[in-house]
Amino acid sequence: MGKRKLIAALDVDSLDKALSLVDQLASHVGMFKVGMELYNAAGPEVVRQIRRRGGRVFLDLKLHDIPTTVARTTRVLTRLGVSILNIHAGGGLAMMQAAASAVQDEAAVQGIEPPQVIAVTVLTSMDEITLNTQLNIPGTVEEQVLRWTKLAQQAGLHGVVCSPLEIKTIRETCGPNFTIVTPGIRPAGSEKNDQRRVMTPAEAVKLGATYLVVGRPITAAENPAEAARAIVKEIESI
Repeated sequence: MGKRKLIAALDVDSLDKALSLVDQLASHVGMFKVGMELYNAAGPEVVRQIRRRGGRVFLDLKLHDIPTTVARTTRVLTRLGVSILNIHAGGGLAMMQAAASAVQDEAAVQGIEPPQVIAVTVLTSMDEITLNTQLNIPGTVEEQVLRWTKLAQQAGLHGVVCSPLEIKTIRETCGPNFTIVTPGIRPAGSEKNDQRRVMTPAEAVKLGATYLVVGRPITAAENPAEAARAIVKEIESI
């Protein structure tokens, strides 16, 4: 159960580096996150290679464009057989609805299980000062996250990406079946790096996170497999 909740972030810049980590971690994590850096370096082949190794993929490209473009793009990504893909809630209701519909339609055409489509809310590197003064969005981070989350649920999306600090509110608002993917997870004693809203794995799961995304504490560890095992052990100890 703990393993299934853990997503290892492959935040590297080449196919070889990514597959080396996949080979080390495949038995210890439930999914791999492929983000913009890796996808732009290696293209869709990295997704195909992970899936050939039996891995599941969260494709973290944060699509944000006009509804037609996002819908057409999500169709292409659905054909890769990813388990989760994400779009940005800031694109609005019509864009999210178009993506949700396109994914279901394409999966039916291909005869495959549709990926979950989730929305990115407020990036975990942002705080209230950034939100208010740089983006001119009033209110607290939590208020903005909840506004975008409600919009995503209205659009028919499966869930959202949010920081650990918003998990409890979203779980209470959106119910037990809503998917909450949580980056900003840092085991006790590890560096925060550029994440500002962080929490330990155990704390996040207790609050209701569905999946935990962990990058550097695993991938930069001297022994990535052992680091992943330690996180799974922490999750399972709850």
